[in-house]
Amino acid sequence: MNFDLVIHGGTLVTASEIFISDIGIVDGKIAVLGRGLRGKQMIDASGKLVLPGAVDPHVHLEMPQGTAVSSDNFETGTIAAAYGGTTTIIDFVEPEGEQKLVEALRLRQGQANGRAVIDFGLHMTIAKVNADTLAQIPEAFNAGCFSFKTYTIYDGFYLDDNEMLEALSAVRAVNGLLIVHAENRHIVDRLQKQFLAADKTGPRYHPRSRPSIVEGTAINRVLALAEIAGCPIYVVHVSTQAGAKAVQAAQERGQIAYGETCPQYLLLTDAEYERPGREGAKYICSPPLRPKGNPQALWDSLAELHLNSVGTDHCPFFYQGTKDLDYNDFTQIPNGLPGIESRLALLYSYGVRQNRISLNRWVEVCCTAPAKIFALYPRKGSLMPGADADIVIFDHEREVTITADMLHENVDYTPYEGFSLRGYPQITLVRGQIMVQDGEFVGPQGWGKFLSRPYAGQS
Repeated sequence: MNFDLVIHGGTLVTASEIFISDIGIVDGKIAVLGRGLRGKQMIDASGKLVLPGAVDPHVHLEMPQGTAVSSDNFETGTIAAAYGGTTTIIDFVEPEGEQKLVEALRLRQGQANGRAVIDFGLHMTIAKVNADTLAQIPEAFNAGCFSFKTYTIYDGFYLDDNEMLEALSAVRAVNGLLIVHAENRHIVDRLQKQFLAADKTGPRYHPRSRPSIVEGTAINRVLALAEIAGCPIYVVHVSTQAGAKAVQAAQERGQIAYGETCPQYLLLTDAEYERPGREGAKYICSPPLRPKGNPQALWDSLAELHLNSVGTDHCPFFYQGTKDLDYNDFTQIPNGLPGIESRLALLYSYGVRQNRISLNRWVEVCCTAPAKIFALYPRKGSLMPGADADIVIFDHEREVTITADMLHENVDYTPYEGFSLRGYPQITLVRGQIMVQDGEFVGPQGWGKFLSRPYAGQS
């Protein structure tokens, strides 16, 4: 067979296997795995790991937040993702006012089409529950939104228990998946008011206003509602042991319940909020970073299969001119951290190399599980014949020190400044097209396609 491209000599790592094989690629898809393959173009992966392209199920590009907008757009953000070995992202649609769900979806697609360099899906946000909105869910599902995002917090997004039950039931009716940002609104509101009234306004009071119980109680509550509705549920950015245990308990009850965590909760602690001056503002995100000891509990939950995936919740805002302003109120600092580029390498260096997770589990939580959960598998997140040739050649011996200057995210800092890595992506391919090679972006602009989900059966 005459292959367009052959990756030869590499050690393939999937969610379940490790073996040496060549990969033959035709028309942007994996055609065959074998030995001694020859193609028009050859890539030597000898001594390197070869894995399916990473899938980041949780990013916020060009997202408005108050008067600020997250600083990566669909071009800069997806280029940064490709540098880091991510070949698929899933972002969000947030309908405004009386806007129809499908209208908002088309507008959001328009922001990405012709600009995204990797493939992208979209979650649909349900910010209000009424008969009209619920009636639009089947149309949004048929237009490509398999997953629907809800919140138990924030003005303009908060759903009470009855509204959450209605949303869960409507999503269940189309065989979709409900995503939830779970924090207890009432506890947060009370604590924030207490701190501000006492003139405790700096970044260090952000985590104090959102203690672990805020997450634990909210996750337990929404999981109970999902159980009654019979709806599969995905809890984003689990940051606490209590939250992870709540997801585990639901799974052990037989629920279809998934938990996601993020690199910031695995690697950083609330000590960052004690930095001098306004530096702590860089780390404002919700849920916040947690106390020392909590990260290891999350690693344990990942290793024990109770947390199912690692997303980034990439939502970057410039420090200078945005996060460092004199807000005199920690509740007004834009929420979000950058991280779309470094996830895969961070999880390898601080997960695999430190024996917290296995090689296979690394690929599972970064690549395969997100694809399966969000109806993209086996076209994404796999190395099997017929899959899209989304492939990362990973140099597991390359040593890198993370700095804001060496990353490609459109933001002036990284929360992982100075982190030492051993292992970094060398080549990233999307549907057989080389996008990044040896530290250079070489792919065509606008290569990314919208992934209408479920995606597995599409040609």
